[in-house]
Amino acid sequence: MKQTAIITGGSRGIGYAITRQLGRDGYNVVVMSSSPEEKYREALDALGAEGIAWLYFQGDIASQSDRLGLVAATVKRFGRVDVLINNAGVAPTVRSDLLEMTEESFDRVVGTNTKGTLFLSQAVAKQMLAQEIVGRKRGVIVNISSISAVVSSVNRGEYCVSKAGISMLTTLFADRLASEGIYVHEVRPGVISTDMTSKVKGKYDALIEQGVFPIKRWGQPEDVAGVVSAFCSDKFLYTTGNHIDVDGGFHIQRL
Repeated sequence: MKQTAIITGGSRGIGYAITRQLGRDGYNVVVMSSSPEEKYREALDALGAEGIAWLYFQGDIASQSDRLGLVAATVKRFGRVDVLINNAGVAPTVRSDLLEMTEESFDRVVGTNTKGTLFLSQAVAKQMLAQEIVGRKRGVIVNISSISAVVSSVNRGEYCVSKAGISMLTTLFADRLASEGIYVHEVRPGVISTDMTSKVKGKYDALIEQGVFPIKRWGQPEDVAGVVSAFCSDKFLYTTGNHIDVDGGFHIQRL
């Protein structure tokens, strides 16, 4: 039986690289994004051209009805959910000093990134538990967090808090679901070349040149997708609740 993967924010950047990789790995892929399907027509057609079966679902992970609708639409189309990639998230609309951060910005970022991830994981886990096991495990959940889970950025504190929360969600769901045959992992990307980071390209070009990152290049979305692919395979059947930094070695403390 062909397995199915949901990728939130799977229409562009890191999310699209994951979508394409999992499609190539043999999964049906379900892409959730907040924009209309036509905006990503070229990218979606490229999946079909490779023989990848896909479903597009427009919605917001911050919305309970959209989260439940996503799971229902996936099951209706493909019959099951085997993999959930929690990739969707938002950054602060305006970067503000920690002492000037507004409650509205905090609620928006944490409500989407952390709360949305929590309750979508809950809904998908319940669906996985209701399904027949196919293969050597019942399911996999991979949370795409960020080096910001542990690296301070005082002008976007709400984002750091939201990603740190996702790290704890990884621990909690891994603990709760291990006995059920559902594995939960976390990937922490660093500076990855996407639309989001293009706005600060000069800053990171300089840091890379200065050697701040031991691997002296920009990360690519495919670097993240390769790690996700491995987590979704049967190569990590005695591992859960861990993370991998995809950050060019930035996490290494050096003198």
